[in-house]
Amino acid sequence: MLLRKYKYIVIEGNIGAGKTSLATKLSEDIGGRLVLEEFAENSFLPKFYQNPSKYAFPLELSFLAARYKQLNYIFKNQDNRTVIGDYHFHKSLLFATSNLDEAELQLYLSFFELIEPSIPEPELLIFLNRDLKHLQENISKRDRDYEKEISHTYLEKIESGYKNLLSEHPFSKVLKVECNDLDFINNKNHYKTIIDLINKESPET
Repeated sequence: MLLRKYKYIVIEGNIGAGKTSLATKLSEDIGGRLVLEEFAENSFLPKFYQNPSKYAFPLELSFLAARYKQLNYIFKNQDNRTVIGDYHFHKSLLFATSNLDEAELQLYLSFFELIEPSIPEPELLIFLNRDLKHLQENISKRDRDYEKEISHTYLEKIESGYKNLLSEHPFSKVLKVECNDLDFINNKNHYKTIIDLINKESPET
């Protein structure tokens, strides 16, 4: 699989797009080094969905610290396996911009700009695009209590943030995959469709 030619691949997309599922499946197939966001360990996340204005800043700062610590460890202890993650480090800034007021965002930026240069840029970003209806269906299926507070409006705001990120950030390479009609977890042909798209984008040597 040409996927192995990359040293660092990131899967991105809105909440419920299938990032973790695809990253896990790809990593298993090529024996890659899987890096998953540790959102379940963040005690501020359920509180944020219940009271965004109160908990947005500690939530975003804690995610920034956790992502930096995790990726810094991975790349300081890198081996020959392809690293496959389910988030791009700039996701931190995307969500902070969406959730923080101006004063909080300026303080947040002072931390972000200190540590961002030390995180490597992925050679390939695979963006899973789903419409809001399919996102909400997937969120409902995974049945996380705190995610029941996620509104249609919030998903729209995050979707807008990703559009800005994709248009403004100088990614090495972006592969956008339309996923509304793809069930790459349960349908082997759908999964093969994604693999074929990735292989078309992959370096031959």
